[in-house]
Amino acid sequence: MESSAPPPRTRKQPEERREEILAAAASIALEQGLERITLRAVANRLGVRPGLISHYFPAAEDLVDEAFARAAVIERERFFPEYGRPIERLAHFVGHIRSGASLPLARLWLNARHLSRFTPSLDATLTEQDALDRSRLRSLIEDGIASGDFADVDAEAASIRILIAVDGSGSYVNSTEDLTQPAHAQFVADVSEWILGLAPGTLTRTIGE
Repeated sequence: MESSAPPPRTRKQPEERREEILAAAASIALEQGLERITLRAVANRLGVRPGLISHYFPAAEDLVDEAFARAAVIERERFFPEYGRPIERLAHFVGHIRSGASLPLARLWLNARHLSRFTPSLDATLTEQDALDRSRLRSLIEDGIASGDFADVDAEAASIRILIAVDGSGSYVNSTEDLTQPAHAQFVADVSEWILGLAPGTLTRTIGE
């Protein structure tokens, strides 16, 4: 009679395992907050022993920092498509916010900004990711100025103002208040249009095209 023993387990490569751990930690961060990332919580999610997690991340603080960075990087790619006219790419950016698709990350950024007051390493990570977002948006705006989609503005200042509008809108993310009033829902679009010399409603119409 042939044996029905299960096949031997294959050992994952270190980089593959590390990515798996980071993905699990980022998921916990987005669902429950950075404070919920512990070696045991990540181990439970992956069905492994906590000692395996500590082998790759001896300090939970390092895992928290990298999990936040990973979530920010993934979301950045969703915010900023590489192709299309600059005005279409900006409309996608605004539409992603208006649709509510970015709410989990908005909560995470709010969470990270609070915790960074007490955690220098997280503050450094947050500052780095903030600069990368600003750089990506500034590049989009520069493309739009060159193509004639946007007015000839200071691209750096414009990117800062738009991201302040994003953060301001995101500060209400945990509120139970009804935020469907157009002044709330359209705030980032309104600010972007004002800063870039676009007629009111331009981005909303572009989203619908």
